Amino acid sequence: MRTVVEPPPTAATGRFVTLAAMLDPLIKRAGLPADASLAQVVEAVHRIPFGLPADRSAHGTLEEWRGTCTTKHDLLAAALEQGWPETKPRLVHRVHLCTPDTARERIGEDAAQAVPEDGLWDVHRYLVVEIAGERVALDVTYPSTPGWDGASSMRVAAGEGADHEAGPDADRELRVLEAAHCDPRSRERFISALSASLAAA
Repeated sequence: MRTVVEPPPTAATGRFVTLAAMLDPLIKRAGLPADASLAQVVEAVHRIPFGLPADRSAHGTLEEWRGTCTTKHDLLAAALEQGWPETKPRLVHRVHLCTPDTARERIGEDAAQAVPEDGLWDVHRYLVVEIAGERVALDVTYPSTPGWDGASSMRVAAGEGADHEAGPDADRELRVLEAAHCDPRSRERFISALSASLAAA
C-alpha cells in the first residue's frame, strides 16, 4: 500500500501544496488501481491527449482530460509530490527554436505541418525527478511519443535549447521567459494548430 505524504511548503515544493489532493482524482479518472505505481501514474498523464484546456491549469487538464506541456507537467509534478515526494519533482523550462524539421523528428509529420516554415521561439515545460539517486527527465507532453521505462530519461519533446529549472513560482517564471523570447500570437496559433493536427492524426 502506497503511503501518501504531504510535504511542508518549501522553495522546491511549496507550489504543489495547493494541488496536493489531485493524486487520487487522477488515479480515479485514469482508471488506475488505488495502489498505482509511479510508472503507472506517469503513463496515465502521458496518455492524456494534447490540447488546450479551457481552464489552462492542472485542474483543467484533469477535468477536461486534455492538456499542454505546461498543464500536464504541473499535474504530474503535483501527483508525484504527493505520492512519491522522494522523487523531488522539479519543473524545467526550455527556451528553444521550434522548426518544422524538429517537430517532424520528435513528434511527427502532422505536428510539423503546424510549425511556420521559418520556425518560432517557444518555451517548453518538462519535469526532472530523482530516481535511484539519478536525475531523470520526464516529458509526457505528447501521447504518441515512447512511454517511460521506469528508470531512464524520456526524450524531451523540444529540440535543443537553454534550460531553466523553475523555482517556487514556475508559472510566473514561464510568463517572463515567454515575454522575453516568444511572439504570443504566433505561439497561440501554433498551439491551436498543433492541437488540431494531433487530434486529427
